Amino acid sequence: MTSTASTEGARAHARSQAATAAVEGPALPADIETARITFAQRIPRDGYANVVLGRGTRIRLSDPAGAACAHLLLVRPDAPWERLNVADTVKVPWQAYLGDGHPLLSDQGRILATVLADTSGSHDTLCGPAAEARQLLRLAGAKHGLEPRDIGPTVSFFRGVRVASDGALTATGSAAPGSSVDLLVHLPVILLVANAAHPLDDRATTDLDIVAWAAPEDLGRTHSSDPEYQRAVNNTERAWTAALTLEARP
Repeated sequence: MTSTASTEGARAHARSQAATAAVEGPALPADIETARITFAQRIPRDGYANVVLGRGTRIRLSDPAGAACAHLLLVRPDAPWERLNVADTVKVPWQAYLGDGHPLLSDQGRILATVLADTSGSHDTLCGPAAEARQLLRLAGAKHGLEPRDIGPTVSFFRGVRVASDGALTATGSAAPGSSVDLLVHLPVILLVANAAHPLDDRATTDLDIVAWAAPEDLGRTHSSDPEYQRAVNNTERAWTAALTLEARP
């Protein structure tokens, strides 16, 4: 064993460990050119991810083993006071259950992201993160200058919750292994994700995969014809256009 009693020995020991360490990443989409992929990470049980993603990025969250739980928060990096507002995300589309075409809204009536595809159907907008997940999100947010007070309610993917007729919240578990959810980013965001147990479902989590790639063409497509969604799109596009400098305009 290499001695760590000296600086040289400690360095040699650290480098020997780094050389043997194997970090397994997520499987990349076969139909996406590698050059378009901007971020890829496998988040283990009780882990987190934090990254700034640009407008027109498509994010794929995947649950390879069938027991992940992605507590997700979106924050605008250029205006961190504007972040995911779960209440408006439920209220404006008149729907508490996430699915294809559902916007993730800020409290300014702007779309931070839209759910484009969903093979899971097991999600939650009602409970928010448990204490462990909230602490992980605080750690992730701190790396972007965010304070604990900035970590508000989240949406949770891959652990379902439904409201019973008497108003009780009931956990409905996970979907099949390999389920995924795709999101389209409409404005630049800080993506914060914690992979930890759900407040109503304390099963240990399994790996969560995140892959993001450039997909600006998706911004030009209609993802919902609902008038509430279309108003939010207009609000978002006005804000984006107003923020562009003359040099950045096409």
